Amino acid sequence: MTLYVARSGGGEPAIVFVHGMACTHEDWKGRCEALAPLHEVLASDLPGHGRSPGALADASVPAFAREVTRILPPRAVLVGHSMGCRVVLEAARLRPERVAGLVLVDGSRVTSGDAARSVESVRRQIAAAGYARFIESFFGAASTPGPKGEAARTRAANLPAEFGEALFLDVVRWDAADLDGALTALRAPLLAIQSTSMNAERKRVRLRPGETSPWLELLRERVPGARLEVIAGAGHFIHIDAPGQVSRLIGDFAAAAASPG
Repeated sequence: MTLYVARSGGGEPAIVFVHGMACTHEDWKGRCEALAPLHEVLASDLPGHGRSPGALADASVPAFAREVTRILPPRAVLVGHSMGCRVVLEAARLRPERVAGLVLVDGSRVTSGDAARSVESVRRQIAAAGYARFIESFFGAASTPGPKGEAARTRAANLPAEFGEALFLDVVRWDAADLDGALTALRAPLLAIQSTSMNAERKRVRLRPGETSPWLELLRERVPGARLEVIAGAGHFIHIDAPGQVSRLIGDFAAAAASPG
């Protein structure tokens, strides 16, 4: 498989952007333009998204991560949004020698506990609601308002249901079975940029100034020394809602990774 990759800029470490479920590399366009003067920047379309082909067998976090590792420069900061947080964590576990740092943009944990039971529970919820209604509810809460947010929600609704359901169920499986291990295995510096928290109904609520969340507490526990930044008032597509702040945080983090120690 050949992923579509938009490349620009120059300078080390490279910055590799990984989008979330039902999104594309276009979501990172502004961040790429802001950071390209100092870094090589790459933004790909994951399998089955945008300009990259993808079969049903490709609809999983591990499959996405393997494809991302194939485009990694020798030294890179990986930036993932939402589902992309899982992909970059898995990619870092596969090729740790190439990872200068990780940035998790509005990540979350959908579930924990027994993976098989968690998957079956969510499968029943999707069956009861129908995929379209389930995914609209999941993406609709705390999203970016206006045309850009609506475009993201439309992409989610238009992702083929069979592919989208398989992918979402694998996210559930990965969160339960692999997330803890991926965080514990991480040796590269970590920056988390957070704007929302996921409640018990798997809906996102915006964080208030000074507020924490179960996801941020998990990062504190599993990755001592992680840098955690909350941008209050932004929606889930924080890199669209607060572009200047997100670019500055990523740029500063990448600059520090360029001269470790």
